[in-house]
Amino acid sequence: MNATTKAAIAPAAQHATVLAFDFGTRRIGVAVGNTAVRIAHPLTTVVGEANALRFAAIDALVAQWEPGALVVGRPLTEDGALQDMTARAERFARQLEGRYGLPVTRADERFTSRAAATALGEAGVHGRARAAAKDEVAAQLILQSWFDEQDSR
Repeated sequence: MNATTKAAIAPAAQHATVLAFDFGTRRIGVAVGNTAVRIAHPLTTVVGEANALRFAAIDALVAQWEPGALVVGRPLTEDGALQDMTARAERFARQLEGRYGLPVTRADERFTSRAAATALGEAGVHGRARAAAKDEVAAQLILQSWFDEQDSR
């Protein structure tokens, strides 16, 4: 965990639950993990374009999991440049910060959707089942890479 995130998580909650989000305009993949074991798990996909419905679903997840921190995937081009979705994901991250008062870290999400689709295909998950799971598996990859990055610091 970086110093900013460690300082933001209360001392009693150093082994906190973390929710991660793979933001999209139609779907938001969600993953969960804990800073003690540092293993990310796919959780769910929030579907829909209406902000009120999306945040109602996220409200329920935050209430259920009581996270100490949030991670939002930061979409970049293959060469690391900003793109249109970068600004949208940043806005989503700021909304989460304001709404829940939790530390929100941004994590590089390049190639996670592609890697999620590949992993699901290799696991024999195809068609609608793969499409349904891809976003939450992408969120899992975002969170796992964030955990791994924290371990290397």
